[in-house]
Amino acid sequence: MNRHSIWAIYRFEMARALRTLWQSLVTPVLTTSLYFIVFGGAIGSRMSQVGGVGYGSFIVPGLVMLSLLTQSIANASIGIYFPKFTGTIFEILSAPVSAFELVIGYVGAAATKSIVLGLIILATAACFVPLPIAHPVAMVAFLILTSLAFSLFGFIIGIWAKGFEQLNFVPALLITPLTFLGGAFYSIDMLPAPWRTISLFNPVVYLVSGFRWSFFDKGDVSIGVSLAATAAFLLLCLGAIAWIFRTGWRLKN
Repeated sequence: MNRHSIWAIYRFEMARALRTLWQSLVTPVLTTSLYFIVFGGAIGSRMSQVGGVGYGSFIVPGLVMLSLLTQSIANASIGIYFPKFTGTIFEILSAPVSAFELVIGYVGAAATKSIVLGLIILATAACFVPLPIAHPVAMVAFLILTSLAFSLFGFIIGIWAKGFEQLNFVPALLITPLTFLGGAFYSIDMLPAPWRTISLFNPVVYLVSGFRWSFFDKGDVSIGVSLAATAAFLLLCLGAIAWIFRTGWRLKN
């Protein structure tokens, strides 16, 4: 394994995040804070608790997961798409860098940025509401697994996209709606029976529920099922990337 190439890609992507600090970090934090103020203030004043947990605290895991999903996809997709757009991808393809090393460098950097962002949002939220962490190991595990899985997914989108419009297509029309409908701001137990059953087909439900369980020891679905669903999506993305490179699909396309 060429560790120097992995480190070079990783360091470049992290430096790019520092150069665009406002877009990479400050903007998502401000956006999430607005969600927290609006939903926590407007709805929280009418709904004091959900499942024995204060509503302001209840929505924090959902807000973190919303930012984690969108930012993981955005960081990884733009990271690999931008070299294609500028033509510098040919320099990477001509270098002694394998597909495996390429994925580790770009996905590792995207996941790192998402994890840091998630921790900052958690620290910000803790200034407003009580935020106990019942299972810190599970919380970190969900944070890492989710960031890696959706960074891999974003990497696939970056390879597939042929324009900036396609980069935003999947997050805008799929990920964000699924997150809002996945129990980020409410418990699916509050839904009528048919809609609760339909919600179980939403994969984001398992991510949000598992992450919320790590804080309050309560979730909409079993923690084992949540972990299995997260791991399955991670393996699915790994398999998709392996298939892309094995079939000879070139980044320069």
